[in-house]
Amino acid sequence: MLASRAMRPRVRALLLVALPLLLPLFPSRAVAREGGQVGPGREQPPALPGGEVRVPRDAPTIQAAVDAAEPGGLVLISPGVYEEAVLVRTPFLTIRGLDRNGVILEGGFRLANGIEVVQADGVAIENLTARHYLGNGFVWRTVFGFRGSYLTAYNDGDYGMFAFDSAFGQFDHSYASGHPDSGFYVGQCDPCHALVTDVLAENNAVGFSGTNASGDLRIVNSEWRDNLAGIVPNTLDSEEDAPQRDALIAGNWVHDNNNADAPSFELEYPSLGMGIIVNGGRDNVVTQNLVEGHGRFGIALLASPDQNLWLTAGNEVRDNVVRHSGQADLALGAPSAGGDCFAGNAFGSSLPPAIEWLARCGSPLARIPGGSMTALIGPFERYLQAALENAGPRLNQRIRIALQPFENAGRVVIFAGA
Repeated sequence: MLASRAMRPRVRALLLVALPLLLPLFPSRAVAREGGQVGPGREQPPALPGGEVRVPRDAPTIQAAVDAAEPGGLVLISPGVYEEAVLVRTPFLTIRGLDRNGVILEGGFRLANGIEVVQADGVAIENLTARHYLGNGFVWRTVFGFRGSYLTAYNDGDYGMFAFDSAFGQFDHSYASGHPDSGFYVGQCDPCHALVTDVLAENNAVGFSGTNASGDLRIVNSEWRDNLAGIVPNTLDSEEDAPQRDALIAGNWVHDNNNADAPSFELEYPSLGMGIIVNGGRDNVVTQNLVEGHGRFGIALLASPDQNLWLTAGNEVRDNVVRHSGQADLALGAPSAGGDCFAGNAFGSSLPPAIEWLARCGSPLARIPGGSMTALIGPFERYLQAALENAGPRLNQRIRIALQPFENAGRVVIFAGA
C-alpha cells in the first residue's frame, strides 16, 4: 500500500506528469550520439494515430503484433501467459494489457528481457506483468520519451523497470519486487527530465537506483520498503555523465529497508539498512519524506569509491521526518566536498552530532568540507569486502583509492583474502 497523505506530503511535479510522451523541441546529448534519420529525437510523431493490433486475435504473439504495428498504433494484449522476449523498434507505440495480473510475460529464467525498447521514441507500456527474466522486466534504451504505467515486475535477474541513456519519461503506478539490483532504475542521462511517482518497491537489493542520473529527475510520492536499501542515486565511473546531480527526492515513505534476505549482488550489500543514500552525488534535494525503521542510517550523504573517489557536494536535506534508525537518523560522511546542508528535519540522532548546527543550510559552516568518518567507515568496509570477492584484477586500484580517507584519518583498514 502506498503511503497515506498524512504520512507523505504530496509533492506535485506538474509539468512532468503531462509531458513524458510529448517530444521536446531541443536535442539532448543522447540524441547527438546517433546518426542517420532515425533514432532518439529524430523520429517525428505521426500526424494521426495508428491502427490497433490485438493479441492473439490479429497476431499470435506480442512480438508479431509489435512488428505489424505502425507508429502511433496500439498493441492490445488479451490475458494469457506469453513466453517471449519482445524487442520494440517502432516509435510511438502503446503496448497495453487488458488485465495487469492476467497478461503475463514469462521469461522462464532463460529469456533476456520482457519488453525491450531500443531507439524507439515515445513508447508506452501499460497494465501487464513481466517475471522470471534473466535480465530485466521492462527496458528502454537510448530513447526520447518513455512511459511505464501500471506495470508489475518480479523475480527478474537484474532490474524490474530500467531506463538507460534516455530522457523525458516516467514510471508510475507500478510495482517491483525480487530484483538483485534495483526495482526501478533511471541512469546515464543528463538531463533526464524523468519522473518516478506512485510506485511500490519491496524485496529488492535497492528500491530505486540512479547511476549518473542528473538533471530534472524526480523520485516522489512512492513507497520503498523491505529492500536492502531504499532510494540510492549514485555516481560511478562505469557509466557516462558522472557525477550524479540535481535530483528531487520528495514525499516518499521509506521504511524498514533492512532485508538481508532480498536477492542481491555482492556490491549492493554495503547499503544494507539505509533509507535514502546520496552516494557521491551533488546538488540533490531530499525533502518532505518520512524515513523510519532502518538498522543503520535514515538519510545519508556518502562518498562513492570507484576509479575515482566521488565526494558529495551541495546536497540539501530539508524538512524530513526521520526516526528509529540504528546508527543515526541523519549522516554526512567524511570526506565531503562541502556545501552539503541539513535544515528543518525532525530527527533524533546524527553523525556528526549537531548536524543541523555544523552543516545548517544557509550557514557559512556548511560550505566547509567535513562530515563524520564514523558514518563512512562501516559502508566502506563492507564495500571493500564485497569488492574483494567481485573486482578481481581491479581490486588493488580500488582499495588504494578507497583507503585514502582512512589513511588520512589515521586509520588503515587491511583485508586479507585470496
